[in-house]
Amino acid sequence: MPHILLVDDDIELTALLEDILTFEGFTVSQAHNGFEGLEAITEDIDLILLDIMMPKMNGMEMLKKLREQWQTPVLFLTAKGDEIDRVIGLELGADDFLPKPFSDRELLARIRAILRRTQHIPTQTTTAQHQDLVINSGAQEAYCQDKLIDLTSTEFSLLEYFLKSTGTVITKEALSLEVLGKRLSPFDRAIDMHVSNLRKKLPPRPDGKPRIKTVRGKGYLFVEDRS
Repeated sequence: MPHILLVDDDIELTALLEDILTFEGFTVSQAHNGFEGLEAITEDIDLILLDIMMPKMNGMEMLKKLREQWQTPVLFLTAKGDEIDRVIGLELGADDFLPKPFSDRELLARIRAILRRTQHIPTQTTTAQHQDLVINSGAQEAYCQDKLIDLTSTEFSLLEYFLKSTGTVITKEALSLEVLGKRLSPFDRAIDMHVSNLRKKLPPRPDGKPRIKTVRGKGYLFVEDRS
C-alpha cells in the first residue's frame, strides 16, 4: 500500500491523521521536525505531508534540502491565508498545498489525486517527441537536447499534458483538473507556479521562441513547430 510520511510538530494532529490514513489502507510514518523528516526519507515513501511551521528545521528548509536529492511528491499543509508561504512552497517544488483546517474528505482527495498521477504505471513504455523534447512515460523521464531534465512528478505530468495538446490553448481550469486532480479555486496559483517552474527547467528552443506561451485571459499554449 502507499506509504505516507507525516512531518508536523503537532503530535495530536499527526496521531489523528495516522489513524485516518491507516483506516483508509495507507502505511504511515511520522516525523516532528525537518531534521527527522529528512532522516525518514527512503525510496518506499510515496508522499510527504509537510507542515511549514516546525521547530529546529521548518517545512520550507526541509523541502529545499529534500529537492537536492529526492523528487518524492510533497503536499504542503499551510495555515489558512498564508499565500506567500504557498507560493514559496510551490517555487521550491511542492506538488500541492492544503490550508488548515481541512476536512478528512479533502485531505484524502488531495492525497489520492497526487498518488494517481505519480504512481500511474503504463502497461507498456511509451515515448513522445516534440522538437528536441523526448518524454518516457513509463520511466517518467524527460530529455531535452539529449539531456535529462530534473522534473518533479507534477512538472512531468504537466509537460506530458502539454505535449499531447501542442498548438492548442489549454485553460488553467483544465490543467488543474487534469494535472492536479482538483478544480481551480479563486486565487489558486498552483498551476501558474508549476508552469513557471517548468519553464525555468526547459532549455531555450534553438529558434529562440518560447516553449510555453501565456495567453492572457485564457491559459497556456505549448508552441507548435511550424518550420
